[in-house]
Amino acid sequence: MADKRSTIDDIVAELRDGMVIGIGGWATRRKPMALVRAIARSSLRDLTVVSYGGPDVGMLAASGKIGRLIFAFVSLDHIPLDPHFRAARQAGLRVWELDEGLLHWGLRAAAMRLPFLPSRVGLGTDIARQPEFRTFESPFEDGETLLAMPAIRLDAALLHVHRADAAGNTLTFSPDPFFDELVARAASRVFVTAEQIVSTEALDMRVNARCNLFERALVTRVAEAKFGAHPTSAAPDYQIDTAHLKTYVEAATDWPAYRARFVDVSDADYLAAVGGGAAINALPVVVY
Repeated sequence: MADKRSTIDDIVAELRDGMVIGIGGWATRRKPMALVRAIARSSLRDLTVVSYGGPDVGMLAASGKIGRLIFAFVSLDHIPLDPHFRAARQAGLRVWELDEGLLHWGLRAAAMRLPFLPSRVGLGTDIARQPEFRTFESPFEDGETLLAMPAIRLDAALLHVHRADAAGNTLTFSPDPFFDELVARAASRVFVTAEQIVSTEALDMRVNARCNLFERALVTRVAEAKFGAHPTSAAPDYQIDTAHLKTYVEAATDWPAYRARFVDVSDADYLAAVGGGAAINALPVVVY
């Protein structure tokens, strides 16, 4: 089996300006924040970002990386609205705003290699007035008018998991995997960070098969990133760091200071700054 191990910086080096990038996780859960910070400090620009958004969207918006955003929401859960996203939106950020179900349907259509999937969602609302949509009549006797949700095809997917091996087998132990599987299947290339890269034997795939959301064949590169979802959660390894999210929100008035302390630094310095060492050292090899 091919050895797919890489570094975060080498993964970012494989991305290109203008790419459509899907970011896994959900709001403040299991966001690949180590990769997001690396993109924020890179020279990448004009990205189309697809996300059930959290601080990933806010941070990339504050860093000037997003050319267009395709999203259902951008929330920090306990803090309803990311202020960096709000500032970018008010400044004219280009968006395609969907509801949660339509974003799901667009990713599923791409994952199934279909041009679109039919839906009733959005009919009779302003969402359906957006130029990306079409309506059509059912070809069957019912003749119902339906909305065609176009496939959201991704050039690259960025995902964070709990454990992986060198071949790209992954395990996600969270009780809320949400749509990471579809993000992976909708993408031409899949880049994964993992709390730990362990041996294939240590993954114990026969016991943990239900936690393997997508096949290793889909994974392009995998990098170890301990505490790599922080300040979002990677339960059961660690929970949301609400104190740090408040620091991040307060940085809306002084982004350069936050960036200098938490973004434009090495992973080791970031971990020292957020006090992540104890949590990392406590990580078990496998969680059942």
